[in-house]
Amino acid sequence: MAQRKIVKLEDGSEILRSVCRPVEKITPRILQLLDDMVETMREANGCGLAAPQVGILRRICVVETQPGEVIELINPEIISRTGEQREPEGCLSLPGRSGVTKRPMTVTVRAMNREGKIFTVSGSGLKARAFCHEIDHLDGVLFTDNALDVYSDAE
Repeated sequence: MAQRKIVKLEDGSEILRSVCRPVEKITPRILQLLDDMVETMREANGCGLAAPQVGILRRICVVETQPGEVIELINPEIISRTGEQREPEGCLSLPGRSGVTKRPMTVTVRAMNREGKIFTVSGSGLKARAFCHEIDHLDGVLFTDNALDVYSDAE
């Protein structure tokens, strides 16, 4: 495993605003990317990370809202949303900024795992926010695009 550099919005890269391509086949490079993303997310003290945040335009993200419970999502799509929550969010690619977002309280996601099998997973609260936040990254959407308000952590 290797820690990767997290792309920051201020780097001027358009990658964070790009729509990612689906993964067609699980390859050793995809497996290495998943492992590297988990390590990078943990080193940065995040609870989720999407492939474009490490410079890769593929539909891959990882979420870990409970220590040791990593959820790897390849080609994820939200298939169900219920309820509503308004909670603060931040982003490893937008350091120093946070804001309150309106997200579903519970979501169900369909994705492929590292063995290429399709599965569904549901989450509520923080896990639902993390799923939505990371899947948004795969479509070039940042939390600030939909935040009810955004503020600098220095405020």
